[in-house]
Amino acid sequence: MKRLPCVAGYFYPGRKDDLLRTLERLINAELKKEKAIAVVSPHAGYEYSGFVAGATFSSVSIPDNVIILGPSHRAVLSRFAIMTEGTWETPLGVVPIEENLAKIILKNCNLLSDDPDAHVNEHSLEVQLPFLQFIKPNISIVPLIIAYNASFGDLEELGKAIAKSINGFKKEVLIVASTDMSHYVDSITAKEKDFLAIKKIEKLDARGLYDIIQEKDISMCGFQPTTVAIVAAKELGAKKGELKMYRTSGDVTGDYKEVVGYAGMLIK
Repeated sequence: MKRLPCVAGYFYPGRKDDLLRTLERLINAELKKEKAIAVVSPHAGYEYSGFVAGATFSSVSIPDNVIILGPSHRAVLSRFAIMTEGTWETPLGVVPIEENLAKIILKNCNLLSDDPDAHVNEHSLEVQLPFLQFIKPNISIVPLIIAYNASFGDLEELGKAIAKSINGFKKEVLIVASTDMSHYVDSITAKEKDFLAIKKIEKLDARGLYDIIQEKDISMCGFQPTTVAIVAAKELGAKKGELKMYRTSGDVTGDYKEVVGYAGMLIK
């Protein structure tokens, strides 16, 4: 199956030349590249979150294979939906799915479904792709969507299965957790709540992140993919998380009464 872009021309430029110019502005090729097991990157329109995503991907050494974990913003049949075959397309070209790794993950986690239909209209993974393609043109991916009703136990099981699969794959893999932070609150509230979550990520406290989201009613849409990434990264030897950039939509619009927060982080 070829997964066609659903938000090109909306979340990011739909023409190749325009998209390349945008990415050249957002990505700093001069930054020193760090090794990381996972990154956290936002998935809003590039006008709002692109500098945060760009700062994140500019600072990490990206291998040939990437697992992208994103939340489902729409109802889907599968709790965890993976694609094990096919390609994804953006204006920059076609990205193949790393079929061997995808099938290893599917085998190692009984909660997963091979469900391409769940990916057709979901933007949270797609918006990460042009950054990856720009920096690493020959990238291969494993796309995986997580439904909103996944429990911590489910997420922990998936995270451990991903780590086991990466070890069995025996090639370097980067995990990308796609998430925005607080939604549609004032800037002060957003920063207060978002940094509660950020501190849990820095400490690689997966359970703490999951719990603080519930306790403080933090509208972080991708906290479940981020929880999975933390579990997997710790299993693979990660020691800490590091914030690379935090901004809100108010920094672009000038409206600080109702913002969305964006954080870019490395887990290493």
